[in-house]
Amino acid sequence: MKIKMMTLHVDDQEKALRFYTDKLGFVKKSDFTQGNYRWLTVVSTEEPAGVELVLQQSAFVPAAQTYQQALHQQGLPAAMFFVDDLNKEHERLKALGVAFTKPPGKTIGSTIAMLDDTCGNLIQLTQLDAWSR
Repeated sequence: MKIKMMTLHVDDQEKALRFYTDKLGFVKKSDFTQGNYRWLTVVSTEEPAGVELVLQQSAFVPAAQTYQQALHQQGLPAAMFFVDDLNKEHERLKALGVAFTKPPGKTIGSTIAMLDDTCGNLIQLTQLDAWSR
């Protein structure tokens, strides 16, 4: 058994696609439309055959909107992405205008930062300490 897809609810799929590709550096994997429904996924350039991130329009799932808003209001991440050099990634993303709600900070076994994806979610970036990899 393995994880193939993970859904992230977004308030605007086109805006999410631009953010996740232009800012975070993912690439579009799937983009299919049927009526007013759009199936949209992105993947990491480092793992193009890896886990697909489904950018799901939250308006299609009212409970998802409530959950998404609650996570954001409580300062909790909707997803966690791992990076090799968090300080370098933080500086790169800041230069692209990405808003961070939490700058890089040390925790047990890692360094983390939190950014706002502009689509209703907080995303945690994590760099594992060498000893915890």
